[in-house]
This record gives sequence, C-alpha cells and structure tokens, in this order.
Amino acid sequence: MSLHIEQEQTGDVAVLQCYGRMVSSEALCLLRETVTTLSQARVIVLDLSEVTLVGARGLGMLVSLHNWACAKGIQLKLVNPSKVVREMLELTGLTAVLDISSINDVIQMYCHSGRALEKVERAAA
Repeated sequence: MSLHIEQEQTGDVAVLQCYGRMVSSEALCLLRETVTTLSQARVIVLDLSEVTLVGARGLGMLVSLHNWACAKGIQLKLVNPSKVVREMLELTGLTAVLDISSINDVIQMYCHSGRALEKVERAAA
C-alpha cells in the first residue's frame, strides 16, 4: 500500500500520522475510512510531514474530508505538510480552503483546551 497511517487519540483529539503517497484509490479509501471513523472527535489532526506525493485525487479527498468534518462540526487540521504537499496546496489555491497549521498551533490548541502537553509532543513525534 502506498499510504500508511498511525493513529493516536487523546480525549476528543485524534492525531493521524500519514506516511507515503496519497495517489492510489486504495490509499485514499484508507484515508477516508480512517478519518470518517473518528466522527466523535472534536479535532482531527492530519500530520502530512511524511507524505511524499499527493495527486489530484488526493487533493480532492482532502477537500472532501474537510467538507465532511465541517458538516459534523469537527475541526480538521492539516499539520506540517511536506514541501511537495505544501507546494501542491499552494499551487491549487487550497491553502485558502483547508486549515493548515504548524505543530506549534496544535500544541497551543491542546494547552488552551487543558490537554497535557507531553501527550501532544508524543503524538507529534
């Protein structure tokens, strides 16, 4: 499989560390299924720092997941996209649509919501 996802959840915040390529139908189905099973989460963080390639369908899936999350009242945050992913998001104008954050933004979110900082750092590592 071209995409691997590691999941950790602390309270109502789920962190999904994505590795590999977001191009094949199989990879995108895995991403959709993993995210949509988290319908009880308040925040879903997609760490894209280890994603080496995202295709047009991958970008479409990110938009689809963004729309799904908005409809469910869930914050979907894309964190630390790799250089390649960031360039694709900028080139397509999706930086204006999707919530793209740094890991520092996520740490601040945890701190303000009363979450333990060490759990955030462990999830981000």
